[in-house]
Amino acid sequence: MKKIKESELIINPDGSIYHLRLRPEQLADTVIIVGDPQRVAVVSNYFDTIEYKIQNRELISHTGYLNNKRLTVLSTGMGTDNLDIVVNELDAIVNIDFNTRKIKERKISLNIIRLGTSGAFQGDIPVNTFIASEYGLGLDGLLNFYNPEKNIFKDNISQAFIQHSKWPDNLPKPYVVKCSEKLIKKLGKDMLKGITATAPGFYGPQGRKLRLDLAYPELYKKIETFNFKGNKIVNFEMETSALYGLGSLLGHNTLTVCVAIANRITQKYNKDYKKTVVKLIELILEKITQLD
Repeated sequence: MKKIKESELIINPDGSIYHLRLRPEQLADTVIIVGDPQRVAVVSNYFDTIEYKIQNRELISHTGYLNNKRLTVLSTGMGTDNLDIVVNELDAIVNIDFNTRKIKERKISLNIIRLGTSGAFQGDIPVNTFIASEYGLGLDGLLNFYNPEKNIFKDNISQAFIQHSKWPDNLPKPYVVKCSEKLIKKLGKDMLKGITATAPGFYGPQGRKLRLDLAYPELYKKIETFNFKGNKIVNFEMETSALYGLGSLLGHNTLTVCVAIANRITQKYNKDYKKTVVKLIELILEKITQLD
């Protein structure tokens, strides 16, 4: 097996990986990811003990124990480009030997759970609803840069969406990936489930108009009205498709659970959404300690 070149896998002088600044012993097998760096401490404040606190740019990680369960909570920042860094480096930490620069024969599967916020995309979804993303619909194009060794894509759903939306040829081809069955059964029970659309931006890509006109304003309505065998697009955010796509290709268990802090159809918004996010954190932490 060939060594991975230094320019492809950058290891810092202290033995940590380039962006996350984590060494293998500093990462737990169950990882909670959050977009907001300030939310890391909100989560880790519930830990019984904290072993490591590490920061590099917007990437902050705390690793510790809760009820004898070792957990890492990590901020990713916003967007699928950040998730490309985070998921690849998390995988490298557990599945590449940093000393030999060779891929390990025995692979480790991480549990990676994203806790975040999103905008609901159906008029009957109340603000503050907890949503477990059964599918990630990628409008971002990230997975098109990878050559999958196994078929992880739900092409029937993505083709149906392309036809329904009359998807423009000059935009990245949409793709759909399913979440981890194990995680959604254990963590997403009693939550609203559906398709989460992941956009490569917050404004134009999600149909928001400020000073710039939208190139395809009709896509907003097409997303709202899409229905594949009872599966609707229930919310919009900016990370899930990358998490599900890269996680599935690399053999990790992934799930996104979001609070709907706004409803894009009814145009309602919860200005005090942070309290609801804390409730979600408490709920998931209670369930996560029971994971294998």
